[in-house]
Amino acid sequence: MDPYLGGIGLRREPPSQNTADVGRHQRWRSLRYEPYSMDTRPSFGLWLKITWLDILTMLIVGAIALGLYSLPPPGMRMFPLTVIDARTGDDTGEVVYPQFAYPYRPQIISSWLDTVLAILIPLFFLVIVQIRVQSFWDLNNFIMGFIYALETSSAFQVMIKWLIGGLRPSFYDICKPDPSLATNTTLNAAGYRQYMYTSKVCSGSQGRPLWNAMQSFPSGHSTTICAAAVYIFLYLNAKLKVFANYHSSMWKLVLLYCPILGAVLVCGSLTVDESHNWYDILAGAIIGIVFSFSAYRMVYASIWDWRVNHIPLNRSSAFVQNGEWESSDLVFTNRAGWRATRPDAEKETLPGPATRNENRGSLFGEQSNGNTSNGFAGPSGGGNDPG
Repeated sequence: MDPYLGGIGLRREPPSQNTADVGRHQRWRSLRYEPYSMDTRPSFGLWLKITWLDILTMLIVGAIALGLYSLPPPGMRMFPLTVIDARTGDDTGEVVYPQFAYPYRPQIISSWLDTVLAILIPLFFLVIVQIRVQSFWDLNNFIMGFIYALETSSAFQVMIKWLIGGLRPSFYDICKPDPSLATNTTLNAAGYRQYMYTSKVCSGSQGRPLWNAMQSFPSGHSTTICAAAVYIFLYLNAKLKVFANYHSSMWKLVLLYCPILGAVLVCGSLTVDESHNWYDILAGAIIGIVFSFSAYRMVYASIWDWRVNHIPLNRSSAFVQNGEWESSDLVFTNRAGWRATRPDAEKETLPGPATRNENRGSLFGEQSNGNTSNGFAGPSGGGNDPG
């Protein structure tokens, strides 16, 4: 309320404002009304405004996964050691589960190298595609979906590994069990004929190495590398249109499956160095594949529909197919009129069916005046993409 002096109302002058404050206020007001369109690159403020919740979720999920990884397993997993002769009660020395008695060997592909490969290889393919496509929203959606796939699949497998786990093939060599350390309780030398023991009988490595030896299921290596490989597989298929409405070139098929081959080799190395059992690798691969499919579909219009699987999705409005979806320029190939930058008159025409002329017996249809018809319609514009 304005102050009064002697019954006369006085008008309070507004406080002077700093020019910088006025500028920030105006920029904020303009940000509130800045249009969010997939056709333009947004300002950093608008991008942060529509992405901050994802960033916060990524930080929370990452912190949870890292916290669980650093904790000891909550369950007390029991395991047998050697066979006891039922007649004499003597220890025969025969290992009950020899599949857990392999010698410990360093991993061929370490955990840090597996993570680096899972990040750098997809980013390499992304850079190659973006040289041609040059789309902010395609770049944004790829990276966001890629983080979705890697982080959620990793958190998923860490939770299972922490709560369930399993013995690695080299568990006995890491544990180096000493049955003399067992006490006749419900946790050591327990079960039928006191066959079952816990990690309390381990005389070898303790702490993280021992926890890791008891957390083999599922494989974190295979989860990470399969999530990355399948995600880039789906992205390359959408950009190259390998599985589309025309016969694509073989080099596209070879390139498409290179990430899958790399993932299989990494997963296979885990059996060579006896880091994981086959079912650990299979479970980890399934987790990675499921999350990569889920993440890709969240940020792109389709997974297999060749007409729209290259189109990044908008956060503020639903994607509706119309007559323009096939003319999008967010693809790598020029074949079959996929790039909108080419004039309609120069787009290639797909080959028509081969027909046989009854009169002349030619495989290529010919008209009665002797001119060759367009039984095979050749390219009218000739794209610069060989396949």
